[in-house]
Amino acid sequence: MQLFIHQMNEEASNDILTWQYDRPYDFYNNERTDEALQEILDGSYYRMNDENNVLIGFFCIGANAKVPAGNEFGVYNEDLVDMGVGMNPTYVGKGNGFEFCMHVIRFIQEHYPNKAIRLTVATFNERAIHLYEKLGFVSEDKFQTLFAQFQTMIRREHQ
Repeated sequence: MQLFIHQMNEEASNDILTWQYDRPYDFYNNERTDEALQEILDGSYYRMNDENNVLIGFFCIGANAKVPAGNEFGVYNEDLVDMGVGMNPTYVGKGNGFEFCMHVIRFIQEHYPNKAIRLTVATFNERAIHLYEKLGFVSEDKFQTLFAQFQTMIRREHQ
């Protein structure tokens, strides 16, 4: 599968905000609100399409990739590039995650050379954690919110 990265647009945003994941991943479902649409169109989000222009997923870089409650626990104190990812539910759990995430990592490495990458994942999402470990991410910090426990994972350039 060939993947292409583009700046987020309103059409893709509207699609993404209606994606529905199966349990227990329904934790990642969004609601289409003006606030959500404004965030996803703020310039920090990108969409990824395949060679047939099918929307495979999205990612964001920077503050929007962080779980805000993590700031209270100091898990974001180190100056790293934060990434957040979301894959179209149609493609989840079918072996597409590695290639998808490698595209994101290469994009970040091109735009932020020699910077480590951090992501935040809910600890119940063992499937994603396993994938991130295969991609060279190492578990760093854990913190608890009202909704879930999260962990940060870091991928350093020398890995």
